[in-house]
Amino acid sequence: MATQSDLSCNGLVRRFGVHAAVNNISLDVPAGTFFSILGPSGCGKTTLLRLLAGFDKPNEGDIYIRGERMNDVPPNRRPVNMVFQHLALFPTMSVGDNIGYGLKRRKVPAAERRKRTAEVLEQVGLPGLENRNPMELSGGQRQRVALARCLVLKPTLLLLDEPLGALDLKLREQMKVELKHLQKQFGTTFVYITHDQSEAMVMSDQVAVMKDGRFDQLAPPEVLYREPATPFVAGFVGDNNRLAGDVVSLADNLAQIRLDSGEVVRGRLASNELRPGARAELYIRPESLTFADSATNNDYSVMQASVKATLFDGANSRVEAESSGSPVYARLPQDGSAPALTSDSTIKLAWDPMLARVFGVDGA
Repeated sequence: MATQSDLSCNGLVRRFGVHAAVNNISLDVPAGTFFSILGPSGCGKTTLLRLLAGFDKPNEGDIYIRGERMNDVPPNRRPVNMVFQHLALFPTMSVGDNIGYGLKRRKVPAAERRKRTAEVLEQVGLPGLENRNPMELSGGQRQRVALARCLVLKPTLLLLDEPLGALDLKLREQMKVELKHLQKQFGTTFVYITHDQSEAMVMSDQVAVMKDGRFDQLAPPEVLYREPATPFVAGFVGDNNRLAGDVVSLADNLAQIRLDSGEVVRGRLASNELRPGARAELYIRPESLTFADSATNNDYSVMQASVKATLFDGANSRVEAESSGSPVYARLPQDGSAPALTSDSTIKLAWDPMLARVFGVDGA
C-alpha cells in the first residue's frame, strides 16, 4: 500500500469479548504532524496506542507506517518509540547511559553513542548532564531525558501516553510549550494520548476526539473548538452553555429555537437533519456572551437570566447565572463595561447566532 503518511490505519477493531475498545478506526497522519487522541478515561485511546506500538494486535484492520504493514511486526522491530506517563528511566544509570541504552542494544559503537547522546542533550536543552543521575534532576528535566532517549533513535513515530500527567500544573504548562517546540525542531511525527483538552488544543496540528472506541471528530484544534460536529465534542472540548428547546423554524443555516423559558433565540445548525418541532439543544461558549443593552446588534439573540454569583477570574469576571432552571455562565472582561451585579439580579445576555451551535437531542 503506497501512502504519503507516516501513519495510516484502516478499519482498526480491537475487541475484548463482546466489547470493542477500538471500533473501526481509520486515520492518516502526515509526516511531521503533532497528532493527538483526546478522550475521557475508558474511551479506547490507550488500547489504540498499544496497537500502534505493537503491544497488542487488532482483530480487524491494518496499520501502516510509511507504507509498510505493521500488523505482524513485533514492537522492537517497528520504527516507533514510546514515552510513558511515569517515564521509566533507569535510576541506577546516568543520564547519558539512559539516553544511549537503545543505541547500545542496537550495537552502536561507544564513541558514536557518546556523540549522539551529547547532540541530543544539546537539542533538548540539557547539555553537559551526561554523568548526572536522573533522580537528581527536576521533573521537567527528567521529562526531557525521557524524550531524548526516544528521539536519539530517530523513530518514524513517537508515541506519548499522557506523559505530563504526573507533573504539577505550572510545570505541565511549561512542558506543553517545550514539547511542541521539540516536535517541530526534530520533525518527528508525534502521536499523543491525553484526556486533557488544553494539552491537545495547545500542542496539536490535528486532534481526534474519541468516544466509545470511535472518533467523534478529527480536525485541527480551531475547527474542533469553533465547529464541533457532535454534542459530545461540543461538551468535551472547551466550556459550553447548553440550552434546551424546540425548533421553531430553519433559514440560512440558522435555527430558531424556543427555549423552555419561552424565549426564542437562534444558533447555527450543526447538520441539515433538524426539522421544525424537533427537540434541540443550543451550545454557546461563555466568552461568546455579552450583556445586552440598547446598542446590541439587532441580529443578536437575547436571553434573560438570574445572576447567582460573580467570581474574579484573572482578566475576566465569571458570571454564574440561571435561565429556566439551567445553569448559564459568561466570561466577561473586567474593563468597566459590565453593569454592577448582585446575587439574584436579572440580566440579559446576548450572542451572535453564528457563534452558537444547534444539535438535535439525538445528536442530529
